[in-house]
Amino acid sequence: MEPILLYGFPAGSSMGLVAAFERVGQPYRLCRVDMLAEMKNDAYASINDRQETPVLITDEGKVLTETMAIAAWLEARDTNRRISFDPRTPESDRMHQLMAFVNTGFTAAFSPLWVALEMASPDPALQASLRDFGSKAVTERHDRLEAMITDTDFLVGDRLTLADTTLIGVARWAEFHEAIDGAAYPKLAALRRRIEADPAVRYALGVEDGEKPVGSGACLGHVPLAEVIERFAA
Repeated sequence: MEPILLYGFPAGSSMGLVAAFERVGQPYRLCRVDMLAEMKNDAYASINDRQETPVLITDEGKVLTETMAIAAWLEARDTNRRISFDPRTPESDRMHQLMAFVNTGFTAAFSPLWVALEMASPDPALQASLRDFGSKAVTERHDRLEAMITDTDFLVGDRLTLADTTLIGVARWAEFHEAIDGAAYPKLAALRRRIEADPAVRYALGVEDGEKPVGSGACLGHVPLAEVIERFAA
């Protein structure tokens, strides 16, 4: 069977993994998950008990969760090195360094902002405190990332890699939460424009928006979430 990637919308970090699968070009399927309506229930928990996206159903029918684990699974199958490098090279080391930075501190910095936004019982004072703390954390992480960006077209060299796809799904959260002044980070802004212009990323953005964009042909279609749960639930 083809692997099935469960990706979340709206504005899920997993959009970048859709782009990565599309860029690799090997057959895969997608499963669209409404993170606001379809995740926080026992049915979805039978696929991922942390009730999060992304989730990968591998070609062996096994359930794999967590962005970095799924990226590693895909990298191991990227035999033509379309989104990665030989693992024994400095470029591979830098790619993994940047992926780890984005997936840990950079992504985690937004957590207080999401908690404030999604709080079931609004508490204005606590929400204001969370927003203040989160905005400072996001600013600090953006300062770090801006300093890490070099004069290459992408995060590592002159082509899109897993470092870029790991970043692009998360970077847009800054505008969503109005957490930073984007003009203060010109290198990041230019990098994001280049990443978002890549055909695989444009495809992933279109899919996320519920469109039916023309891609490479590697995606063999969507599988309904109910079917995925029925077939692969623990």
